[in-house]
Amino acid sequence: MPAIEVTHLTKEYRLGALQGLKKTLLNTGARLIGKKVPDRPLFKALDDVSFSIEQGEVVGIIGHNGAGKSTLLKMLAKISTPTSGSVKVNGRIAPLIEVGAGFVPDFTGRENVYLNGAILGMSKREIDKKFDEIVDFAEMAEFIDTPVKRYSSGMQVKLAFAVATSIESEILIVDEVLAVGDLAFQRKSFGRMTELIRDGNRAVLIVSHNIRQIERICTRTILLDHGRIARDGSVGEVCDAFFSGSNDKIAHDVAKSSRARVRASGEAEFLSIAAIDEAGNAISEVTTGQPLRVRVRFRLDVPLEKPELIIGTHTTDFFYLTASSTAVYDERPDFSPGTHEVECTFQNNPLAAGIYFFRFAIYDRDRRAIFIGENLSTFTVRSDRSEAREEGLRMLDIPSIWSIQGHALGHAGAV
Repeated sequence: MPAIEVTHLTKEYRLGALQGLKKTLLNTGARLIGKKVPDRPLFKALDDVSFSIEQGEVVGIIGHNGAGKSTLLKMLAKISTPTSGSVKVNGRIAPLIEVGAGFVPDFTGRENVYLNGAILGMSKREIDKKFDEIVDFAEMAEFIDTPVKRYSSGMQVKLAFAVATSIESEILIVDEVLAVGDLAFQRKSFGRMTELIRDGNRAVLIVSHNIRQIERICTRTILLDHGRIARDGSVGEVCDAFFSGSNDKIAHDVAKSSRARVRASGEAEFLSIAAIDEAGNAISEVTTGQPLRVRVRFRLDVPLEKPELIIGTHTTDFFYLTASSTAVYDERPDFSPGTHEVECTFQNNPLAAGIYFFRFAIYDRDRRAIFIGENLSTFTVRSDRSEAREEGLRMLDIPSIWSIQGHALGHAGAV
Protein backbone atom coordinates (compact mmCIF):
# COMPACT_ATOMS: atom_id res chain seq x y z
CA MET A 1 0.00 0.00 0.00
CA PRO A 2 1.49 3.41 -0.97
CA ALA A 3 2.33 5.79 1.86
CA ILE A 4 0.86 8.66 -0.18
CA GLU A 5 -1.57 8.43 -3.07
CA VAL A 6 -2.62 11.57 -4.95
CA THR A 7 -5.39 11.23 -7.54
CA HIS A 8 -6.44 14.00 -9.96
CA LEU A 9 -5.67 16.68 -7.38
CA THR A 10 -6.79 20.21 -8.32
CA LYS A 11 -6.67 23.42 -6.28
CA GLU A 12 -8.25 26.62 -7.58
CA TYR A 13 -8.13 30.17 -6.26
CA ARG A 14 -10.13 33.19 -7.36
CA LEU A 15 -7.93 36.07 -8.43
CA GLY A 16 -8.47 39.62 -7.22
CA ALA A 17 -9.20 41.29 -3.90
CA LEU A 18 -11.77 39.95 -1.44
CA GLN A 19 -15.18 41.56 -1.81
CA GLY A 20 -16.85 43.41 1.06
CA LEU A 21 -20.24 42.53 2.54
CA LYS A 22 -22.03 45.26 0.56
CA LYS A 23 -20.60 44.09 -2.75
CA THR A 24 -21.39 40.46 -1.95
CA LEU A 25 -25.05 41.34 -1.11
CA LEU A 26 -25.43 43.43 -4.27
CA ASN A 27 -24.04 40.60 -6.41
CA THR A 28 -26.32 38.07 -4.70
CA GLY A 29 -29.35 40.32 -5.31
CA ALA A 30 -28.37 40.75 -8.96
CA ARG A 31 -28.17 36.99 -9.46
CA LEU A 32 -31.60 36.50 -7.82
CA ILE A 33 -33.26 38.83 -10.31
CA GLY A 34 -31.51 37.18 -13.23
CA LYS A 35 -28.72 39.67 -13.86
CA LYS A 36 -25.34 38.29 -14.90
CA VAL A 37 -22.52 39.07 -12.48
CA PRO A 38 -19.02 38.60 -13.86
CA ASP A 39 -16.98 36.09 -11.88
CA ARG A 40 -13.43 36.77 -10.90
CA PRO A 41 -11.02 34.60 -12.92
CA LEU A 42 -9.87 31.29 -11.46
CA PHE A 43 -6.22 30.36 -11.00
CA LYS A 44 -5.26 26.69 -10.85
CA ALA A 45 -2.38 26.31 -8.41
CA LEU A 46 -2.61 22.55 -9.00
CA ASP A 47 -4.14 21.04 -12.12
CA ASP A 48 -5.06 17.32 -12.23
CA VAL A 49 -1.96 16.07 -10.36
CA SER A 50 -1.64 12.31 -9.78
CA PHE A 51 1.21 10.25 -8.28
CA SER A 52 1.94 7.78 -5.50
CA ILE A 53 4.87 7.40 -3.11
CA GLU A 54 5.91 4.14 -1.52
CA GLN A 55 7.24 3.73 2.01
CA GLY A 56 11.01 4.33 2.04
CA GLU A 57 11.06 6.60 -1.04
CA VAL A 58 12.71 10.02 -0.77
CA VAL A 59 11.05 12.25 -3.37
CA GLY A 60 12.11 15.77 -4.31
CA ILE A 61 9.56 18.28 -5.60
CA ILE A 62 11.15 20.97 -7.79
CA GLY A 63 9.95 23.74 -10.09
CA HIS A 64 10.00 27.50 -10.52
CA ASN A 65 8.26 29.90 -8.13
CA GLY A 66 4.51 29.55 -8.55
CA ALA A 67 4.72 26.00 -9.94
CA GLY A 68 2.49 24.67 -7.14
CA LYS A 69 5.08 23.01 -4.88
CA SER A 70 4.07 24.52 -1.54
CA THR A 71 0.37 24.21 -2.40
CA LEU A 72 0.88 20.50 -3.00
CA LEU A 73 2.60 20.02 0.35
CA LYS A 74 -0.20 21.88 2.15
CA MET A 75 -2.71 19.53 0.54
CA LEU A 76 -0.70 16.53 1.73
CA ALA A 77 -0.33 17.94 5.26
CA LYS A 78 -4.09 18.71 5.35
CA ILE A 79 -3.39 22.39 5.96
CA SER A 80 -5.52 23.17 2.92
CA THR A 81 -8.33 21.27 1.16
CA PRO A 82 -8.43 20.47 -2.57
CA THR A 83 -10.97 21.85 -5.02
CA SER A 84 -11.27 18.38 -6.52
CA GLY A 85 -9.42 15.09 -6.46
CA SER A 86 -8.20 13.18 -3.45
CA VAL A 87 -5.18 12.66 -1.20
CA LYS A 88 -4.80 9.38 0.69
CA VAL A 89 -2.14 9.23 3.38
CA ASN A 90 -1.34 5.99 5.15
CA GLY A 91 0.60 6.85 8.27
CA ARG A 92 1.41 9.69 10.60
CA ILE A 93 2.74 12.87 8.97
CA ALA A 94 5.46 15.13 10.34
CA PRO A 95 5.08 18.38 8.34
CA LEU A 96 8.08 20.73 8.36
CA ILE A 97 6.35 23.43 6.33
CA GLU A 98 6.05 26.58 8.43
CA VAL A 99 8.41 25.99 11.35
CA GLY A 100 7.33 27.92 14.44
CA ALA A 101 4.05 29.15 12.94
CA GLY A 102 2.15 28.15 16.10
CA PHE A 103 4.37 29.90 18.65
CA VAL A 104 2.67 32.39 21.02
CA PRO A 105 5.00 35.30 21.91
CA ASP A 106 3.72 35.71 25.50
CA PHE A 107 4.17 32.00 26.31
CA THR A 108 7.48 30.69 27.60
CA GLY A 109 9.63 28.38 25.53
CA ARG A 110 8.45 25.45 27.66
CA GLU A 111 4.77 26.30 27.09
CA ASN A 112 5.36 26.74 23.36
CA VAL A 113 7.07 23.35 23.11
CA TYR A 114 3.90 21.71 24.46
CA LEU A 115 1.62 23.90 22.34
CA ASN A 116 3.59 23.42 19.12
CA GLY A 117 3.94 19.71 19.76
CA ALA A 118 0.16 19.42 20.23
CA ILE A 119 -0.45 21.35 17.01
CA LEU A 120 1.82 18.88 15.21
CA GLY A 121 -0.15 15.95 16.62
CA MET A 122 1.99 14.85 19.57
CA SER A 123 0.36 13.74 22.83
CA LYS A 124 1.41 15.23 26.18
CA ARG A 125 3.02 11.92 27.09
CA GLU A 126 5.11 12.01 23.90
CA ILE A 127 6.19 15.59 24.55
CA ASP A 128 7.08 14.76 28.19
CA LYS A 129 9.26 11.91 26.94
CA LYS A 130 10.97 14.06 24.28
CA PHE A 131 11.16 17.36 26.19
CA ASP A 132 14.74 17.17 27.46
CA GLU A 133 15.96 15.98 24.06
CA ILE A 134 14.17 18.89 22.33
CA VAL A 135 15.65 21.49 24.69
CA ASP A 136 19.17 20.03 24.47
CA PHE A 137 19.09 19.88 20.68
CA ALA A 138 17.86 23.49 20.45
CA GLU A 139 20.53 24.57 22.97
CA MET A 140 17.82 26.47 24.88
CA ALA A 141 18.08 25.11 28.45
CA GLU A 142 19.02 28.53 29.85
CA PHE A 143 16.06 30.28 28.23
CA ILE A 144 13.33 27.64 28.18
CA ASP A 145 11.24 29.40 30.87
CA THR A 146 11.62 32.85 29.29
CA PRO A 147 8.75 34.26 27.15
CA VAL A 148 9.35 33.63 23.46
CA LYS A 149 8.84 37.33 22.66
CA ARG A 150 12.26 37.92 24.23
CA TYR A 151 13.91 35.34 21.94
CA SER A 152 15.80 36.34 18.85
CA SER A 153 14.31 35.06 15.58
CA GLY A 154 17.13 32.50 15.37
CA MET A 155 16.36 31.16 18.86
CA GLN A 156 12.68 30.76 17.98
CA VAL A 157 13.48 28.87 14.78
CA LYS A 158 15.95 26.57 16.55
CA LEU A 159 13.38 25.61 19.20
CA ALA A 160 10.61 25.16 16.62
CA PHE A 161 12.87 23.01 14.44
CA ALA A 162 13.79 20.82 17.44
CA VAL A 163 10.08 20.26 18.20
CA ALA A 164 9.13 19.55 14.59
CA THR A 165 11.92 17.02 14.02
CA SER A 166 11.16 15.12 17.24
CA ILE A 167 7.91 13.67 15.89
CA GLU A 168 7.94 9.92 15.27
CA SER A 169 6.17 9.51 11.95
CA GLU A 170 5.91 7.33 8.87
CA ILE A 171 5.81 10.32 6.48
CA LEU A 172 8.04 13.40 6.53
CA ILE A 173 7.12 16.51 4.52
CA VAL A 174 9.79 19.21 4.22
CA ASP A 175 9.44 22.66 2.62
CA GLU A 176 12.82 24.47 2.40
CA VAL A 177 13.74 23.67 6.03
CA LEU A 178 16.93 21.67 5.48
CA ALA A 179 19.06 24.13 7.44
CA VAL A 180 18.09 26.78 10.01
CA GLY A 181 19.80 29.08 12.52
CA ASP A 182 23.46 30.07 12.61
CA LEU A 183 26.20 28.17 10.77
CA ALA A 184 26.96 25.75 13.63
CA PHE A 185 23.27 24.94 14.13
CA GLN A 186 22.78 24.61 10.36
CA ARG A 187 25.30 21.77 10.32
CA LYS A 188 23.60 20.20 13.32
CA SER A 189 20.11 20.54 11.82
CA PHE A 190 21.23 19.22 8.45
CA GLY A 191 22.64 16.17 10.23
CA ARG A 192 19.29 15.66 12.00
CA MET A 193 17.42 16.00 8.70
CA THR A 194 19.77 13.55 7.01
CA GLU A 195 19.14 10.98 9.74
CA LEU A 196 15.37 11.38 9.39
CA ILE A 197 15.51 11.23 5.60
CA ARG A 198 17.75 8.17 5.44
CA ASP A 199 15.54 6.20 7.80
CA GLY A 200 14.25 3.60 5.37
CA ASN A 201 10.95 3.30 7.23
CA ARG A 202 9.78 6.77 6.17
CA ALA A 203 8.34 8.19 2.99
CA VAL A 204 9.91 11.63 2.55
CA LEU A 205 8.86 14.58 0.37
CA ILE A 206 11.23 17.53 0.03
CA VAL A 207 10.54 20.85 -1.70
CA SER A 208 13.71 22.81 -2.38
CA HIS A 209 15.22 25.29 -4.82
CA ASN A 210 18.64 23.81 -4.01
CA ILE A 211 18.85 21.27 -6.83
CA ARG A 212 22.21 19.98 -5.63
CA GLN A 213 20.63 18.99 -2.30
CA ILE A 214 17.83 17.24 -4.16
CA GLU A 215 20.39 15.32 -6.23
CA ARG A 216 22.31 14.25 -3.11
CA ILE A 217 19.37 13.22 -0.94
CA CYS A 218 16.48 12.04 -3.12
CA THR A 219 15.81 8.77 -4.92
CA ARG A 220 13.17 10.25 -7.24
CA THR A 221 12.16 13.73 -8.38
CA ILE A 222 8.91 15.31 -9.57
CA LEU A 223 9.06 18.51 -11.65
CA LEU A 224 6.01 20.77 -11.40
CA ASP A 225 5.26 23.40 -14.03
CA HIS A 226 2.24 25.72 -13.72
CA GLY A 227 0.45 23.30 -11.42
CA ARG A 228 0.98 20.19 -13.54
CA ILE A 229 3.53 17.37 -13.40
CA ALA A 230 6.02 18.02 -16.19
CA ARG A 231 8.29 15.07 -15.32
CA ASP A 232 8.38 12.29 -12.75
CA GLY A 233 11.36 9.96 -12.68
CA SER A 234 14.99 9.48 -11.77
CA VAL A 235 16.78 12.36 -10.04
CA GLY A 236 19.32 12.84 -12.84
CA GLU A 237 16.78 12.86 -15.67
CA VAL A 238 14.36 15.27 -14.00
CA CYS A 239 17.01 17.68 -12.66
CA ASP A 240 18.64 17.81 -16.11
CA ALA A 241 15.26 18.72 -17.61
CA PHE A 242 14.81 21.46 -15.00
CA PHE A 243 18.25 22.96 -15.71
CA SER A 244 17.63 22.81 -19.45
CA GLY A 245 14.29 24.58 -19.09
CA SER A 246 15.80 27.21 -16.80
CA ASN A 247 18.54 27.95 -19.29
CA ASP A 248 16.07 28.23 -22.16
CA LYS A 249 13.97 30.67 -20.08
CA ILE A 250 17.04 32.79 -19.29
CA ALA A 251 18.00 32.90 -22.96
CA HIS A 252 14.45 33.87 -23.93
CA ASP A 253 14.27 36.62 -21.30
CA VAL A 254 17.59 38.06 -22.43
CA ALA A 255 16.50 38.04 -26.07
CA LYS A 256 13.24 39.75 -25.13
CA SER A 257 14.63 42.53 -22.99
CA SER A 258 17.91 44.30 -22.34
CA ARG A 259 19.05 43.79 -18.77
CA ALA A 260 22.57 45.19 -19.06
CA ARG A 261 24.05 46.85 -15.98
CA VAL A 262 26.30 49.72 -16.99
CA ARG A 263 28.36 52.44 -15.30
CA ALA A 264 29.94 54.91 -17.68
CA SER A 265 31.69 58.28 -17.60
CA GLY A 266 30.10 59.39 -20.90
CA GLU A 267 33.39 59.25 -22.82
CA ALA A 268 32.68 55.87 -24.44
CA GLU A 269 29.71 54.10 -25.98
CA PHE A 270 29.43 50.31 -25.92
CA LEU A 271 28.23 48.86 -29.24
CA SER A 272 28.37 45.05 -29.09
CA ILE A 273 30.02 41.96 -27.65
CA ALA A 274 29.72 38.39 -28.93
CA ALA A 275 31.42 35.04 -29.21
CA ILE A 276 32.67 34.45 -32.76
CA ASP A 277 33.76 31.45 -34.82
CA GLU A 278 36.97 31.08 -36.86
CA ALA A 279 35.41 33.00 -39.76
CA GLY A 280 34.50 35.93 -37.49
CA ASN A 281 30.76 35.22 -37.47
CA ALA A 282 28.84 35.83 -34.26
CA ILE A 283 27.70 32.61 -32.56
CA SER A 284 25.52 31.96 -29.50
CA GLU A 285 26.88 28.56 -28.52
CA VAL A 286 30.41 27.40 -27.67
CA THR A 287 31.94 24.13 -26.44
CA THR A 288 33.67 23.38 -23.16
CA GLY A 289 37.43 22.94 -23.59
CA GLN A 290 37.52 24.63 -27.01
CA PRO A 291 38.84 28.16 -27.75
CA LEU A 292 36.42 30.96 -26.88
CA ARG A 293 36.88 33.99 -29.16
CA VAL A 294 35.15 37.19 -28.07
CA ARG A 295 34.76 40.36 -30.13
CA VAL A 296 33.87 43.78 -28.69
CA ARG A 297 32.96 46.95 -30.55
CA PHE A 298 32.84 50.37 -28.87
CA ARG A 299 33.16 54.05 -29.72
CA LEU A 300 35.33 56.62 -27.94
CA ASP A 301 34.53 60.33 -27.87
CA VAL A 302 37.95 61.24 -26.47
CA PRO A 303 41.47 59.90 -27.01
CA LEU A 304 42.73 57.44 -24.40
CA GLU A 305 46.40 56.82 -23.73
CA LYS A 306 47.18 53.14 -23.12
CA PRO A 307 43.74 52.22 -21.72
CA GLU A 308 43.12 48.94 -19.93
CA LEU A 309 40.44 46.69 -21.49
CA ILE A 310 38.82 43.79 -19.65
CA ILE A 311 36.69 41.04 -21.17
CA GLY A 312 35.14 38.51 -18.82
CA THR A 313 32.24 36.20 -18.07
CA HIS A 314 29.82 35.81 -15.18
CA THR A 315 26.90 33.62 -14.16
CA THR A 316 23.26 34.66 -14.35
CA ASP A 317 23.49 35.77 -10.69
CA PHE A 318 26.61 37.92 -11.32
CA PHE A 319 29.25 35.52 -9.97
CA TYR A 320 32.45 36.44 -11.84
CA LEU A 321 34.09 33.40 -13.49
CA THR A 322 36.79 34.37 -16.01
CA ALA A 323 38.45 37.57 -17.20
CA SER A 324 41.37 38.75 -19.29
CA SER A 325 42.93 42.21 -19.02
CA THR A 326 45.33 44.12 -21.26
CA ALA A 327 46.97 45.52 -18.11
CA VAL A 328 49.51 42.67 -18.25
CA TYR A 329 50.96 44.13 -21.46
CA ASP A 330 53.49 46.97 -21.16
CA GLU A 331 53.14 48.04 -24.79
CA ARG A 332 49.43 48.80 -24.88
CA PRO A 333 48.32 50.94 -27.84
CA ASP A 334 46.74 54.37 -27.57
CA PHE A 335 43.16 54.79 -28.79
CA SER A 336 41.94 57.74 -30.81
CA PRO A 337 38.32 58.98 -30.90
CA GLY A 338 36.08 56.85 -33.09
CA THR A 339 34.83 53.26 -33.40
CA HIS A 340 37.11 50.41 -32.33
CA GLU A 341 36.95 46.63 -32.50
CA VAL A 342 39.00 44.30 -30.29
CA GLU A 343 39.17 40.53 -29.87
CA CYS A 344 40.21 38.27 -27.00
CA THR A 345 40.65 34.49 -27.23
CA PHE A 346 40.46 32.20 -24.21
CA GLN A 347 42.54 29.29 -25.49
CA ASN A 348 40.77 26.62 -23.44
CA ASN A 349 37.26 27.58 -22.38
CA PRO A 350 36.88 26.15 -18.83
CA LEU A 351 33.17 26.90 -18.37
CA ALA A 352 30.89 23.94 -17.73
CA ALA A 353 27.64 23.51 -19.65
CA GLY A 354 25.13 26.29 -18.96
CA ILE A 355 24.08 29.87 -19.70
CA TYR A 356 26.55 32.71 -19.06
CA PHE A 357 26.96 36.45 -19.70
CA PHE A 358 29.78 38.60 -21.05
CA ARG A 359 31.13 41.66 -19.24
CA PHE A 360 33.42 44.38 -20.53
CA ALA A 361 35.27 47.32 -19.00
CA ILE A 362 37.48 50.22 -20.08
CA TYR A 363 39.83 52.07 -17.69
CA ASP A 364 42.25 54.87 -18.52
CA ARG A 365 45.93 54.45 -17.68
CA ASP A 366 45.29 55.84 -14.17
CA ARG A 367 42.57 53.20 -13.53
CA ARG A 368 39.72 55.68 -13.81
CA ALA A 369 36.57 53.86 -14.94
CA ILE A 370 35.44 54.89 -18.43
CA PHE A 371 32.95 52.06 -18.96
CA ILE A 372 31.93 49.02 -16.87
CA GLY A 373 29.21 46.73 -18.21
CA GLU A 374 27.67 43.45 -17.02
CA ASN A 375 24.91 41.30 -18.55
CA LEU A 376 25.97 42.67 -21.93
CA SER A 377 25.24 39.52 -23.92
CA THR A 378 24.41 35.90 -23.21
CA PHE A 379 25.99 32.74 -24.60
CA THR A 380 25.49 29.01 -24.09
CA VAL A 381 28.19 26.47 -23.29
CA ARG A 382 27.68 22.88 -24.34
CA SER A 383 29.77 19.80 -23.62
CA ASP A 384 30.90 17.34 -26.29
CA ARG A 385 30.52 14.55 -23.72
CA SER A 386 26.83 14.04 -24.41
CA GLU A 387 26.53 11.09 -22.07
CA ALA A 388 27.62 13.13 -19.03
CA ARG A 389 25.19 14.95 -16.78
CA GLU A 390 26.66 18.42 -16.91
CA GLU A 391 24.29 21.22 -16.11
CA GLY A 392 24.18 22.54 -12.57
CA LEU A 393 26.87 20.24 -11.19
CA ARG A 394 29.67 22.83 -11.40
CA MET A 395 30.69 26.06 -13.07
CA LEU A 396 34.18 25.12 -14.28
CA ASP A 397 35.07 22.01 -16.30
CA ILE A 398 38.76 21.22 -15.70
CA PRO A 399 40.04 18.09 -17.50
CA SER A 400 41.35 15.36 -15.22
CA ILE A 401 42.79 11.84 -15.44
CA TRP A 402 41.62 9.14 -13.04
CA SER A 403 43.69 6.12 -12.06
CA ILE A 404 41.93 3.42 -10.03
CA GLN A 405 43.96 0.41 -8.86
CA GLY A 406 46.57 1.19 -11.47
CA HIS A 407 44.06 1.40 -14.32
CA ALA A 408 43.90 4.81 -16.07
CA LEU A 409 40.38 5.83 -16.99
CA GLY A 410 41.41 8.64 -19.34
CA HIS A 411 40.37 12.29 -19.48
CA ALA A 412 37.19 13.48 -17.82
CA GLY A 413 35.64 16.71 -16.64
CA ALA A 414 35.93 17.65 -12.99
CA VAL A 415 32.79 17.30 -10.89
